[in-house]
Amino acid sequence: MAIPAALVRQIGNLPADLTSFVGRRRELAEIRRLLSVSRLVTLTGVGGVGKTRLALRAAAEQHRAFDAVWLVDLTALDDPALVAETVAATLGVQSEINPVDALARVLTGQRTLLVLDNCEHLRDACASFANRLLRGVPDLRILATSRQSLGIIGEHQMRVAPLALPEPGRPLTGRALELYDGVCLFVERASAVVPGFRLTPDTTADVVELCRRLDGIPLAIELAAVRLRALSVGTLVERLTDRYACLTSGSRTVAPRQRTLHALVDWSYQLLSPPERTLWSRMSVFPGHFDLEAVEDVCVCGDVEPEDVLDLIDALLDKSLLLREEHHGEVRYRMLETLREFGRLRLDGPDERRSLARRHRDHYLALLERAAGEWFGPAQAGWFARLRLEQAHLRGALEFCLHERGEADVGLLMAALLYETYWLPNAFYSEGRHWFDLLLKSAPEPTAVRAEALCADAQLAFMQGDTAVAELLVGEGLALAEKLGHAKGLALGSLVSGIAAHQHGDYARAAVLLEEAVAGHTAAGDGLAALVGLLTLAATAGSLGEEDRERRLFERSLALAESGGDSWIRSWVLTVVAVHAWQRGDAERATGLARESLVVGRDFDDRLALATTFEVLGWIFETGRRDASAARMLGVAEELCRAAGVSTQRVASYSQSHERCVIALRERMGERAFDRALRQGERLTLDDAVAEALGSRPDEAPGAEPDERLGEDRPGRGERAGPEPSPLTGREREIAELISQGFSNKEISSALVIAQRTTEGHVEHILTKLGFSSRTQIAAWVTARKAAGGHRRDHDDIPRRPRRAR
Repeated sequence: MAIPAALVRQIGNLPADLTSFVGRRRELAEIRRLLSVSRLVTLTGVGGVGKTRLALRAAAEQHRAFDAVWLVDLTALDDPALVAETVAATLGVQSEINPVDALARVLTGQRTLLVLDNCEHLRDACASFANRLLRGVPDLRILATSRQSLGIIGEHQMRVAPLALPEPGRPLTGRALELYDGVCLFVERASAVVPGFRLTPDTTADVVELCRRLDGIPLAIELAAVRLRALSVGTLVERLTDRYACLTSGSRTVAPRQRTLHALVDWSYQLLSPPERTLWSRMSVFPGHFDLEAVEDVCVCGDVEPEDVLDLIDALLDKSLLLREEHHGEVRYRMLETLREFGRLRLDGPDERRSLARRHRDHYLALLERAAGEWFGPAQAGWFARLRLEQAHLRGALEFCLHERGEADVGLLMAALLYETYWLPNAFYSEGRHWFDLLLKSAPEPTAVRAEALCADAQLAFMQGDTAVAELLVGEGLALAEKLGHAKGLALGSLVSGIAAHQHGDYARAAVLLEEAVAGHTAAGDGLAALVGLLTLAATAGSLGEEDRERRLFERSLALAESGGDSWIRSWVLTVVAVHAWQRGDAERATGLARESLVVGRDFDDRLALATTFEVLGWIFETGRRDASAARMLGVAEELCRAAGVSTQRVASYSQSHERCVIALRERMGERAFDRALRQGERLTLDDAVAEALGSRPDEAPGAEPDERLGEDRPGRGERAGPEPSPLTGREREIAELISQGFSNKEISSALVIAQRTTEGHVEHILTKLGFSSRTQIAAWVTARKAAGGHRRDHDDIPRRPRRAR
């Protein structure tokens, strides 16, 4: 997943309005006033009254007053223990220990508005979270929506009433009707369904009566407006009145508005065909947005045929009972919670609910197994983004395993898969431990899956510095794996123990354990785990003074990462090898490796990896006396660390090198110049930071004050900023450009209508002239020249860019 371009002043993630916002002027003004005097404002009201839409509108109108405005939708979250983790994940904050503390570190110093949507089912957890975060972040404001107030000190509650409607007996003139938001909303939505619809003397009374019958509830009004495709307003009122006659005689403890909304939803349900009703109720199993593949896999059986699913979904979309969304270019669907609850109640008893929940779990288990099978390879980036989209479903599947009798073992298997593909790459250590701990208690049987889960749980505990618990877990896991003769569990236990021993400086023990881990994972065909072990073993050999072995192991790590097609762990390999090359005095190779790491890893949301790479580049630039660039790289690293919720020293893992670099820069540049360059780095967007790291030399850093030039990075008076003229021929530059776009040699040959052997010869010439060893380095070089403006001169003799061959 790509990281947001701005590292500090981000608008956030507010969705764009898909329909017009009608009315609520007084409510918006009141929210604005309350947020000026209170740091927590909670909008309360019945379901369907429009709390979410009002909160989003208020947040959008005030975004200029804040550095960032973030929406956190808690609708799909069922576990109160994961409220803080969910907020942290939404903001892109990677927490190693305490997500609330990490959020506080990230948000301190920024004016932030946090919209917590749908808190009612997690009221206590949301109240505790909001209270702790508000105490730790002075400039934070929280706007919450809930059917009940959170009940903490300092909270201002604002009830969201139904939309205004004319009172009975009031004259219904056109001008007067414009004052009533309920009528305006119906007319607005009706005109979208029936072009040209407007109030007339013949329809006004019926429209007002309809809105009154619906008590001004926005969701009910919008659902009713859809029915104008088939019915007149008068018929709509008549049929709705008849429907209420039998549906409002239920429980007297339910509020009238809730009975009214239920009546409308039930009426909409009754108008559907039997297959549409069935699919609606079955789709209630999805706790978040979902895709077509999931519907076909989970909901198809009985009177819902596979070939009918798409048409049925289209029908539900047309009736506004299902929402269409796009995520990363992929179409997904979502059901409003009110409609989802209604559909769930229409399922045929607990047996059908249990069967659907199991099918839902099986679908996402199969998805995880596919992800794990393809994780160490070129499909990794796609899976990284996909699993983030499926977070609500993965949690829901784990909940089923946890609470359904006899399913905890399957839950442990899912957790073990999530550990490798989701929790580790995203630094979701707390969430991983949460699920492992619960499932390990629920599945005490001595199985191979349990042995692996114990070791994986131990690794997450080690990452958080919880050494005592981690050692107990890995000890139990290794003992069980040995008892069962489970080779994979033994290899994982050795890997976890070896990494921990290396981190604690017990290099002799680490070497033995890591050798066992590499051998075990290699034999099992687990390339990713073998690579992690090999990389750590190389670093361990260096710490033991075995420089020749260190060099050989690093080379093997690089070769394995390159051949596997992995991007995430490969970026870490490149950075670690760059550090050791720099420590051995090979600054040129260290620079190339670190830059390649940025190109490979920038599409992942691993800010820890990116921050480490920028930190290393800061050391390298300082060694080369590029002081201003070095300081800016440290500033970029510091800002990324802050966004990730960790300290610079923790990310760099080489505190002595960091301190030495800072001291040297302060001495040569002076305090004022160093601090100015550091601030410039903190203000760089990620794209600008990468461009500079890859070789661009901007004339002036973004955000610099007038006349605050960048020292040695500034071109001389009258000079044009940019790279030196390209050493490549026109044809070689053309091929280099295609390489940067991801073309293979075969595709380049087809696009340029030349022999593949000719293309291969050109690529070899490019590598030789530039002193590179990989195509990724060529891509990085092209990117850097583009950022510096050199690509225009490079391509003056290239008439057009060929299209990728089909």
